[in-house]
Amino acid sequence: MNILDKITADKRKEVDLKKSLIPINQLEQSILFERQTISLTERLKNSASGIIAEHKRRSPSKAIINQNLNVQDVAKGYENAGVCGMSVLTDGKYFGGSLDDLLIARASCNIPLLRKEFIIDEYQIIEAKAHGSDVILLIAAILSQKEIKLYSELAKQLQLDVLLEVHNEEELHKSIMPSIDMLGINNRNLKTFDVSLQTSKTLSEIIPNDFVKVSESGISSVDAIKELKQFGYKGFLIGENFMKTDNPGQSATQFIQNLEK
Repeated sequence: MNILDKITADKRKEVDLKKSLIPINQLEQSILFERQTISLTERLKNSASGIIAEHKRRSPSKAIINQNLNVQDVAKGYENAGVCGMSVLTDGKYFGGSLDDLLIARASCNIPLLRKEFIIDEYQIIEAKAHGSDVILLIAAILSQKEIKLYSELAKQLQLDVLLEVHNEEELHKSIMPSIDMLGINNRNLKTFDVSLQTSKTLSEIIPNDFVKVSESGISSVDAIKELKQFGYKGFLIGENFMKTDNPGQSATQFIQNLEK
């Protein structure tokens, strides 16, 4: 069983428990359920930098990245840096995140928020909306084509943008449908944790132009972004690079300034 299978199996148990504790109609009564969402897709289309900055305390591959920062400071710092959006890890067991992190980020900034999560149930999409998310992540490696369609169409009904993540050509082909806004190419092989930007370059040629292209994982330099832009990428998800510093907002500010030189 690889790490992705393990995470998914644990996630099913977690979601079953949550569904028994907090019914969907209770989530739908959240004050945030009525808020007007902000489109990350549109922000990326019109941005010079395309940076989506992440809040991530730890990961299965890197163990602890940074446990000392509070979400409020990180969110405000990212907003001041001029990022296009913020990705918030809400998985507890493997990444040290929570839905509270999403709520705090929402209260602290006015930029698009992506709920970074292993979504395997419609319940989690309603949960994302109820906690102030603007965008959800769907991972093709853990979903069937039917599930991708069902979940992305539900997200669109809730005015949420959909970032669909793929790792290879097979996943890409099963994922192309009108209810997807952004196609994210994860440069990290989730089975081995090896990282290669070549994945983004190779797959860029077969992504239809209707979708905003996002490159994820392993992006730590301005040069890497400039190179990926030549392959049509508009979005760049950066987590560890900012989070491993004492001041992620300042780190993002410096990065964006260097990128725009």
